[in-house]
Formats: sequence, structure tokens, C-alpha cells
Amino acid sequence: MTHSRIAAIKAPGVKTYDRVLLFIMLLLIAFGALMIYSSTSVVTPLLAKKKITEFYYFKRHIFTMILGSVVLLIAYRLKPSLLKKAAIPLVVFSFFLLALVFLPHIGVTAGGARRWIRLWPTTFQPSELVKLAMVIYLARYMSMPDYSTEKFASFIKPLFVMVAFQLVFLKQPDFGSTMSLAFLTLAMLFISGIRLKYIASVLIVAIPVIYKLAMEPYRLRRITSFLDPWKDSQGSGFQLVQSFISLGSGGLTGLGLGESKQKLSFLPASHTDFIFCLVGEELGLIGAAVLIALFVFLFIRGISIANRSTDRFVHYLAYGLTLMISLQALINFAVVTGVIPTKGLPLPFVSYGGSALLVNMAAIGILLRISRGDEDSQIQEDGVMKAKRIARRNIYSRKGYGL
Repeated sequence: MTHSRIAAIKAPGVKTYDRVLLFIMLLLIAFGALMIYSSTSVVTPLLAKKKITEFYYFKRHIFTMILGSVVLLIAYRLKPSLLKKAAIPLVVFSFFLLALVFLPHIGVTAGGARRWIRLWPTTFQPSELVKLAMVIYLARYMSMPDYSTEKFASFIKPLFVMVAFQLVFLKQPDFGSTMSLAFLTLAMLFISGIRLKYIASVLIVAIPVIYKLAMEPYRLRRITSFLDPWKDSQGSGFQLVQSFISLGSGGLTGLGLGESKQKLSFLPASHTDFIFCLVGEELGLIGAAVLIALFVFLFIRGISIANRSTDRFVHYLAYGLTLMISLQALINFAVVTGVIPTKGLPLPFVSYGGSALLVNMAAIGILLRISRGDEDSQIQEDGVMKAKRIARRNIYSRKGYGL
């Protein structure tokens, strides 16, 4: 019997990564690649003039998947203790990238919004990294010894960080990221056990701000079209009406893969924010239900990993990463089905969009590392080493060699 096998027997607490979680992510990515190709394989005359072929988006997505696999492996090798130390620098770095979108020749404008920075050979959306940075920061903050769920000061401090990011989001403008960051932050604070009256007080104070933001003409059109999209079916309600038609056309089993009619320049963003409609149209209720079930299983596995962690930072980190992915999926489902007003948020792992895919694969890599369960042994080892250092310092101090 080799030394490595003996070591494995002597360390029964050391586990492998969560293979089920990895399998779910791979299924979602494969699902997404298939639907992205289906939604972009038909080349319209306008796209042909831009020399965009049927494989243009698909090849770019495959490149992002390969890059995302590298990012996942790097994230998997990061120790939770290292992430904890890097929490604040990562927040500062993500804020710096977020500010770069406003610089000429670096920031990229599309659809009237300035949300991307130019990186060869593509672009990157810093708001996606902000969500990951905020999760790591909150996990670190809520695991600190002086954090108290009874103190309003402990509750309000992370909100200042959240608001700083949101102000930049609104300047871009990116109302979807503004709201999703708020949901994510408040959800993590709620999980930590913060008093509900603190959360309620912030929500009450936020009502006038939300009202003012909602009164912006283009946002107001989205809200009114959400309430009655058929009233202006060729104008502000066009996208939602086309979404309903797409979902309703699929029936139980769908029209068949590649047979969507709405992707023929009827449904805007059919390969990005509204790709779930395409799933419903081509694969029917069954296909849509399978996709939703995959996200439910991902949520369950993520929460299970969080509940197995005994270290507070790792516990909150796993919860936050799971919520980051699950909440965005939930919001996307709600948008395309007309439950909430339209927001520009992609469906994790499925929609076309490199920034979101890279960040979400990094989140899965961290979750896979946590699922090994070896952070407890590392924490115990760190505690033993710290105790030894303190003991040595006390011995040297008694002998007169101390500081």
C-alpha cells in the first residue's frame, strides 16, 4: 500500500469535490451552447451585411467556455483563507474597473448604456465582477468577531459599499444590476440573522428613491408596458408580447430544436436576456421545466455545501455564491414570463454573454473547492500554528528575549 493511500485512509474527513454540482453546471452550459447556436444560426440580411455567419456567436461562446474552464480551475485552487484576505482588495479593484467604463477609448457604449470595457479580443462587463466581489466581502464582514446582528451599525456599514456601487450602476445606466445587487446584499444580511426591522427600515427609506428612478421616461414605459404590454404591442410592449408568443407557441413538447419563428428578428435579445423564451418555444413546457429544475438542483446543492461548512466565512461565502446565481436566474425567469418589469439580466450559464459566464464559472469553482470540506482541517491547523506561536512568544518573553 502506497504512502498516499495510507494518508487517505488516515484522513477520512478529506473529501472530493461535489461532482453533482459540477455535472449540473456542465448540463446548463451545454444547454446554453445548444440554444445559442439555435438562436443565432439564422443569418438575416442585416447580419449578412456585417459579415456575421451562422457560427459567429457560437464560436465566440465556445471560446468563452474554454476561457471559463480555465477560470474555474484557478478559482478551484484558491483557498478560502486567501479569498478572505483578498476581499477588500477585490472590492476596490472591481470598483476601479467599474469606473473605467466612463473613460474614452476604454468604455464601450451599446444600446444607450455604457457598461463595458474594451479587452482584446472582446469586452468585459465589470458589474458581473462586482457581484462576486460583494459576496466575498459580505462573507468576510459577517464572519468578523465584532459583527453583531443586533447592532444597526453592523447592518448599515455594508450598505454604504452597496450604495457606492449602485450610484455608478445608475450612471451607466444599469437598473437591473442596481436592483440585483440590492437583493443579493439584503438576502445575505438576512441569512446572517440581522433584525428584520433594520431591513424594513431601509426598504421604507428606499421607496422615494425607487419611485424617482421609476419615473424616468424609459423606465416608466417599461413599467406601463409590463402592466399591459398589449396596449402598445408595437412599441414599449413589443418585447414582452413577443416573449409571450414565443413561450405560448411551444406547447408541451415544443416546435422542435431550431424551429423557432420568433428568433427570425421578432424577439429581441433571443440569444441573451430572453433565451428562456426560445427554450419554451423549441423544447416546450418539458424543456423549460427541465431547465428550471437544473437551477433548483444547483440551488439545493449550493445550500447543502453551505450548511456543511463549520467556518462562518466559508458558510456565508457558499450561501452568497449560491444566491448570486439563483437570484439572477429567478429574476430572468420572472422577466421573460412578465412577472416583473423587463431588466437586462442574462440567464446564468445559458445566455450569450462572456462576462456573466466567466464570473459564474468562477463562483462554481469556489463552491467546488468549499465542497471538499477541507477548510475545517486548514482552520484547525492555522489555529494550532497560531497557538504555538503565542506559546513560543510567551516563553521568550519570560526568558527576557521577548519584545
